[in-house]
Amino acid sequence: MTAVPVRWVPFVLCGAVLVAGLAAHPLDASTAGFAAGVLALGVVEAVDRGHRAWLLARVAVLAAVVPFDPDGLTGALFITVPFAAYFAVGRRTAIALGVAGAAVLTAGYALTGRGDPRDLVMYAVGLTLALTAAALAAGGLQRAEELAAARERNRVARDIHDSLGHHLTAIAVQLEKADAFRDRDPSAAAQAVTDARWSARQALAEVRDSVRQLRDDPPSLHDLARHAADVTVDIAGDEESLAAPVRLALYRAAQEALTNARRHGRARAMSVVADLRGGTATLTVTDDGTGLPDEPGTGFGLRGMRERVEQLGGTLSVAPASPGVRVRVSIPA
Repeated sequence: MTAVPVRWVPFVLCGAVLVAGLAAHPLDASTAGFAAGVLALGVVEAVDRGHRAWLLARVAVLAAVVPFDPDGLTGALFITVPFAAYFAVGRRTAIALGVAGAAVLTAGYALTGRGDPRDLVMYAVGLTLALTAAALAAGGLQRAEELAAARERNRVARDIHDSLGHHLTAIAVQLEKADAFRDRDPSAAAQAVTDARWSARQALAEVRDSVRQLRDDPPSLHDLARHAADVTVDIAGDEESLAAPVRLALYRAAQEALTNARRHGRARAMSVVADLRGGTATLTVTDDGTGLPDEPGTGFGLRGMRERVEQLGGTLSVAPASPGVRVRVSIPA
């Protein structure tokens, strides 16, 4: 069940009714019973987190308070039942309970003669406002949940693209190398197959990590060169001193830059240089490839990399180098 997102509304009503009841009558047994009932309803409101069972508790408390309420102030508290029901069981049930509350108030006035018919009008006005507030709050909660889901989908998509795309590119490059060196240099071909197999295992492991959202321990930048002869990594500072999101953003940025260098720039040598000292972590990736494509920045990979970096307050730049491309990332550490 969904908890009520505007929890202050019932407490305001309970507080107003309690103050009005205590101000209108001297403290006696009847007034004490009235105050105890209103406070009990406040406890129900504090404990409830949107479960249906607590609707019955509200009704029971209100029924117990009515005999101690000579002025009909409890009518205002009947609004809390349809208001809470809106989030627990839906709009139709909330409206039905609101109508039932009006019927109870009307019957009580007709049978006892206590209260004021104008209270019924005020109840109707309060009920309308309460249901309107509930509808607006529920709509806002739904939009917030949809936005959170969209952000999470984008995050998972970036993780899958950055990790799986990188490793698939590496596998393709290593297998092409193995095919090219199969006759000329069997040992180099065998090593290429070994590296491709390692990338395949890493791809599978990282996909599982993305699906399970186990990103608390990001991989190290050193892993980028561990099974790639065409990559050198130079790190100044301690990766472990960085927050996990910063470490992951740097790793994904370097991974995407290397993938683009291989795939689009046909690079044969790439360099990753990171300076993690001080208050800003910087990463620079260069290659000896053919340079930027005709329309740089249009791919999902670069867009996802930029989003990831900017979410952490950092900046990303992609510029031509001599030769190849230079990608520079700067993130507050």
